[in-house]
Amino acid sequence: MKILQVMAGAKFGGAETAFVDMCMAMAEAGHDVKAITRKNDIRVSRLRDAGIEVYTLPFGGVLDIYTPFMMSRIIKDFKPDIVQTWMSRASQKIPHYTEKKGKKPYLVVSRLGGYYKLKNYKNTDYFATITPDIKHYLEDQGVDPDKIKHINNFAETEDIEKPVNRADYDILEDAPLFLALGRLHTSKAFDTLIKAAKEVPESHIWIAGEGPDHQELQELINSLGVQDRVKLLGWRCDRAALFQAADFCIFPSRYEPFGTVFVQAWANKTPLITTDSDGPKQFVRHEEDGLITPIDDVSAMAASMTRMIENPDLAKKCVRNGYQRYLNEFTKDAIVSAYLDYFTTILKEYKAA
Repeated sequence: MKILQVMAGAKFGGAETAFVDMCMAMAEAGHDVKAITRKNDIRVSRLRDAGIEVYTLPFGGVLDIYTPFMMSRIIKDFKPDIVQTWMSRASQKIPHYTEKKGKKPYLVVSRLGGYYKLKNYKNTDYFATITPDIKHYLEDQGVDPDKIKHINNFAETEDIEKPVNRADYDILEDAPLFLALGRLHTSKAFDTLIKAAKEVPESHIWIAGEGPDHQELQELINSLGVQDRVKLLGWRCDRAALFQAADFCIFPSRYEPFGTVFVQAWANKTPLITTDSDGPKQFVRHEEDGLITPIDDVSAMAASMTRMIENPDLAKKCVRNGYQRYLNEFTKDAIVSAYLDYFTTILKEYKAA
């Protein structure tokens, strides 16, 4: 199958990482995959290193006619069966196919990881949503249920050569280390986590990510006097190595339509603490495969951190059950197969119509 993957994307972000992971996974499954994205050293380098041809386009505002023009040329030359778009900007820029040319030879499938405005999806034929709630949202907006498929994100991380060395960050082997990952943005609520760390003096925190709130978060760390225990690591591409070095994963988001990090914690057998934001609360079972705290509740988060530290049996239970959830619902092979089955089915129906 020939698949064109399209994402504009921010400089850093979870959806951007998932886009790269999916392109690589579909190529590894034996399909002809090409990608279109904005210029980005990390994203483009990973794709090209994997042998995937990448086109970089500006994905500008309403006056940007160059992007849809070039996409038309790329589609004409590549002749994809499926054009899969990620998020609103990519979907908005997909060129309109004029029926005067005959039946469209490809289908546009938009992968939705949030509750986006449907006005940006006028040229979408089918949808894939990463949670049941997003699927229900589309149905409530009048989209034909037969044109929507819920497919989870998968949660593979890089092959690990060795864990990150805790000693490089002056962390003793027996000190409880919590790992958080994500874009440094207010939606991720890392400020809540930093405040909770103040209430758990034995804890150490690694926050792996980059974004617009970097300086504000560093100032908060300094003002609370926890700079010896809370570290901003910057954007990292060694997620598995970080998980292997950490004792716990903490995912404090205020707004999270899905949140691949909680699945990555399960996949890496790391005890999980998360919040009841939209995505995690649809999947995580409190006290079974993780602990769930209310959004922005510093004391509750601190209490859950202490509980995980002091109750190794609970941590082991969450790891055992979470890893089984990962195996049952979120492996790369299962999710890629679900996408390819979906593509095959809708192409067959479309051609038969």
